[in-house]
Amino acid sequence: MIKAIVNIGQLVTLAGPARPRVGAELHEVGIRENAALLLEHGRIAAVGSSDEIRSKVPLHEVLDAQGRCVTPGFVDAHTHLVFAGNRADEYEKRIAGATYQEIAAAGGGILRTVRLTREASEDELLASTRRHRDWMLRGGTTTIEAKSGYGLDHDTELKMLRVIARLNEEGPAHLIPTLLSAHTVPPEFIDRRAEYIRWVAEDLIPKVAAAGLARYCDAFCDDHAFTVDETRVVLESAKRHGLGLRIHAEQFRPGTGAALAAELGAATADHLETVMDETLAQLRQAGVQPVLLPGSVFALSRTQYPPARKMVEAGLAIVLATDFNPGSSPVPSMPFMLSLACLQMRLTPAEALTAATINAAHTLGLGAEIGSLEKGKRADFLIHEFTDYRELAYFIAAPARPRVFIGGAEVAT
Repeated sequence: MIKAIVNIGQLVTLAGPARPRVGAELHEVGIRENAALLLEHGRIAAVGSSDEIRSKVPLHEVLDAQGRCVTPGFVDAHTHLVFAGNRADEYEKRIAGATYQEIAAAGGGILRTVRLTREASEDELLASTRRHRDWMLRGGTTTIEAKSGYGLDHDTELKMLRVIARLNEEGPAHLIPTLLSAHTVPPEFIDRRAEYIRWVAEDLIPKVAAAGLARYCDAFCDDHAFTVDETRVVLESAKRHGLGLRIHAEQFRPGTGAALAAELGAATADHLETVMDETLAQLRQAGVQPVLLPGSVFALSRTQYPPARKMVEAGLAIVLATDFNPGSSPVPSMPFMLSLACLQMRLTPAEALTAATINAAHTLGLGAEIGSLEKGKRADFLIHEFTDYRELAYFIAAPARPRVFIGGAEVAT
């Protein structure tokens, strides 16, 4: 078993205050040169120089990083990991000019995946989700927030959450489950919206919370999903039952959920492409972290990215995630998100990396456990092919394969 990583040319620790990073702190990535990590029982026992650490460990338990860059594993704080099938035909329709909303109105989009996911057995769904997970692992993602939301009925929503639990138990990646039954109105309730909302709030959420199948509850607040008032009913129920809150907000139009996230004290408000300046102040005051999802903007061929620079200037603890899903963001790569964040949202590589690691960890209640390489934290880290962390964003869509370690053990990817 490896007990020390030595000869790390550039160790990017992300060490810092025990809270999400804001403002100038986003640039402070804690670089140590010619460094080493001492590992013990799956955790980081010490961070020091190669000479110092090498003397503590037998030679056969030492791994030479050969002067390469080491960073924390990525923490993807917004994914729709669990689904059956794909929507490649709709991708082609979008290229021909159809909008996301037009496809959804014609019975495609989310409802298409709902049909396929309902039809899949639990084992079939587990196999497809494992495939998606493995894509992420190969890119260096070690912790994944995973949502339900392609069931929209009792049996399938629970099936999706069980798949997340099974995959989490199987390892090696750590999955954090989120209930997203308020994703869209299912076809059988299309003329009974209020009844569906009531069922989610009064029946499904209590059952899921009691069974311990989810840590968070999310809702899609948008013109083609749920209104602010409907979203409030769902999330207030989730809050009463001890679930943390996340909201898909203001993706296509301002006034769709960000202020509600602040009102309810949500952990995150996600998307925010159209958020207004005054709402940013509300989010900051309430301690809500914005989760920026440039992959969906890119994949939908849109040009309005979240105002990341305004968020940084407003003192918000920004987060970067993939929004991996079969429709609007079939993009499982966190390194590609870093490239988009830098090129399209004008974040620096340091800001983007901070948003994709320690800040993301805090949105999942795991800031004391993962997201940085500090004594006592879980040893989730990447040994990259390069020597400078900025190359992560600079080499766009490079087929680089980092060596991935989770809990101190190397993962075969």
